[in-house]
Amino acid sequence: MTEQQDTAAPTATRRRFEGKVAVVTGAGRGIGEGYAKGLAAEGAAVVVAELDAGNGERVAGEIEAAGGRAVFVSTDVSSEESTLAMAAAATDAFGGVDLLVNNAAIYGGMKIESILKVDWDYYQRFMAVNMNGALLCARAVVPSMKRRGGGAIVNQSSTAAYLGSGYYGMSKLAIHGLTHALAAELGGRNIRVNAIAPGPTDTEATRDTVGAFIDHILSSMPIKRMGTVDDMVAACLFLLSDEAGFITGQILAVDGGQIIRP
Repeated sequence: MTEQQDTAAPTATRRRFEGKVAVVTGAGRGIGEGYAKGLAAEGAAVVVAELDAGNGERVAGEIEAAGGRAVFVSTDVSSEESTLAMAAAATDAFGGVDLLVNNAAIYGGMKIESILKVDWDYYQRFMAVNMNGALLCARAVVPSMKRRGGGAIVNQSSTAAYLGSGYYGMSKLAIHGLTHALAAELGGRNIRVNAIAPGPTDTEATRDTVGAFIDHILSSMPIKRMGTVDDMVAACLFLLSDEAGFITGQILAVDGGQIIRP
């Protein structure tokens, strides 16, 4: 007796963000570039919101060359005018915004100075980007998310938030507070808000900023390696996806156990 074979064609796997529009700030290099390309590979149309035009155009071009949809929009996240223009450009290009990744920050090449002595103008610019930028971008795109029935936001923090790491750590701890406040305010509109706190991650920015201390940091961690961009992308895409539909207001440390908290 011949076993009957199922000749039906296999069902294509639906990509997680098919039909969605994502804005990724600071997407011109490093982890932000990884986020933008990861979202595009999963079907999202991506707005590469970046101040560096050369890298922003490169990333958008590489996404399109790989068969995705992307547009570069020059964006200064510290400027309300610029973030509102970014949101308008996203609507013009793709019809609106469903997903936001607040990745942009001053990090690579940042000044390492005492908070008591750092130049005040530098400090103000630093906080305008690293702290206020995430709020300005959320304010700019949330009206579109509401019109489209909901959305998801991931804010980029850092384990520096837990380590007393000067004004950089202060800015990232503020991101935690922003994440909690936005999650509480927007949950009723079907908008989820979470954050990722990367540990030491193998990027040019990390090597430029804390390269001299990497071996010491890794020696104290349970998983004794640097994180990769792919580690961060996997966590970010999960938090943005429907798989995380009952998760909001959380800070996910992707850090090899650098920070272990009750």
